[in-house]
Amino acid sequence: MKIDPHVHCRDGKQSYKETIAHVFAVADAQGVQKIFDMPNTDPPITTEEHIKERLKLVPEERLGDYFVWIGITADENQIKEAVKCWSNYKNVIGLKMFAGKSVGDLTVLEKNDQKKVYKTLADLGYKGAIAVHCEKESLLKGELWDPKNPMTHSKSRPKRAEIKSVKDQIELAKKTGFSGTLHICHVSCSESVELVDLARKEISVTCGATPHHVMWDQKMQKRPDGLLYKMNPPLRDKKSVEKLREYLKQGKIDWIETDHAPHQVGEKLFPPYMSGYPSLCLYKDFVENFLPGIGVSTELIEKMTYGNIARVFEDKLK
Repeated sequence: MKIDPHVHCRDGKQSYKETIAHVFAVADAQGVQKIFDMPNTDPPITTEEHIKERLKLVPEERLGDYFVWIGITADENQIKEAVKCWSNYKNVIGLKMFAGKSVGDLTVLEKNDQKKVYKTLADLGYKGAIAVHCEKESLLKGELWDPKNPMTHSKSRPKRAEIKSVKDQIELAKKTGFSGTLHICHVSCSESVELVDLARKEISVTCGATPHHVMWDQKMQKRPDGLLYKMNPPLRDKKSVEKLREYLKQGKIDWIETDHAPHQVGEKLFPPYMSGYPSLCLYKDFVENFLPGIGVSTELIEKMTYGNIARVFEDKLK
């Protein structure tokens, strides 16, 4: 059994990019049985009505394999509705918060608003997972981005923006008494993993890594098709990638998540120069060849592709 806990199906106004049905076709080819869909769609998935409409799009025979994160805003009533959906719908796997702007407008940018999210969840007694995209908006340097030099994307979204946001989320989860599991999505640097590993002593916290952040460094953006390798968070320098691989081998990264994020090639190579990569297509080779090739044990691969995920989401996956 393999699970991908982070895919972007694009059904809705962006279904020309990707659909739930097609993601399952790709997943089947890659040896993945279950997927967790992300809510920053157009329109975003933030209400019970959105969940009902979303589930109608899932092929009936795959309803047992499809799960969706419901998006979180800074509105207390919306947070309460999201938690109610998590309680009432088995297919709602958890909550997703964008602590930095990525693709779409589903964001909770200010630290005070993020604190309100955790405090509300703590007051509600929420025991599920909240997955967070960590890039601190105030530390991003959009002025450095130049599409003529794709490498500048990595400079415009520096490591410290991710690291500071990870610090913020851990601090807020502790201070508010949040009793669910905090999941840090797609870590791209070793410092993020170190923060998570240290916090495990006090709170329930996990982190995931993508194939692209483990396989490639930012030099991929020097290629003639370098714009295809633009994603958030961006690819990092070779030293950061090597350290991330070491932490994978040590079992400090809980699971592999592809962050499968398709766009049309024209949207990548020309304005608006979209961020994202269809990494589910890399899964089989990554798990069966790349990870063993760098020395990741068979036991750890099983934990990162199923065991650790099943442990956190045990009640939903029964």
